[in-house]
Amino acid sequence: MILPMFNPGQGPGSDFVELLRSTSGARADISPTQAGLENIRHGTTIVALKFSDGVVMAGDRRATEGHSIAHRKMEKVFPADRHSGIAIAGAAGFAMEMVRLFQTQLQHYEKVEGAPLSLEGKANQLSLMIRSNLPMAFQGLAVVPLFAGYDLGRSQGRIFSYDVTGGRYEETDFHATGSGGRDARTTIKLGYKKDLSKDQAIQLAIQGLYEAADEDSATGGPDLVRGIYPTVATITKEGFVSIQEEEVSQLFKALIQTKSGDGQTI
Repeated sequence: MILPMFNPGQGPGSDFVELLRSTSGARADISPTQAGLENIRHGTTIVALKFSDGVVMAGDRRATEGHSIAHRKMEKVFPADRHSGIAIAGAAGFAMEMVRLFQTQLQHYEKVEGAPLSLEGKANQLSLMIRSNLPMAFQGLAVVPLFAGYDLGRSQGRIFSYDVTGGRYEETDFHATGSGGRDARTTIKLGYKKDLSKDQAIQLAIQGLYEAADEDSATGGPDLVRGIYPTVATITKEGFVSIQEEEVSQLFKALIQTKSGDGQTI
């Protein structure tokens, strides 16, 4: 392997994306026809909300192709690095590529600079990646992730949402996006309060996804027959932690039992 050489002042430094552009050229644009967009897999609903010690992120597992279910076990919540996470909605292939590139970018920066990028800096880097996908978004291949993490400087969890142009917006308490995002946000809004415990925040995120699946056909609810449940993770000062599927399944079963019993939500 031959390492690339750059003239002084022209190197990409700690920017891994710019390093790729410099050494391999810009990626050729893809121009799908509108008729072919139904064959593109899309991820749907993701949520994030703050609690007293950090942030909870969650996402359903369904991917769709037009009006058909393309995949039932898609992962939509990923660690970005030790203290941050990214959840994806939109064109699945582009979204997963963006996640891998974002993870590598953060690793590359830390190795070059000797220190991790600040949480705000990570949010800005993701914004630039989304902005670079704008030509694809105009053709119906939008990627709209959620980014969240624990800010070690401020000692609190923070949540960032985006639009297809790369616009970055910090959310006060919670956010949800994707096809079922509105229904999930409404449910979380009704149950949210300041300084939720971790367990309360996880329960509220699960309830938001459950209600979204009840109203939106593209959002996958808990599949008790196949044993498929949404992905849930927490981010605190201890780092990114995925909640075990067995624990998530028990919470969904309790929610369903409560609803089928006295009609009250948890």
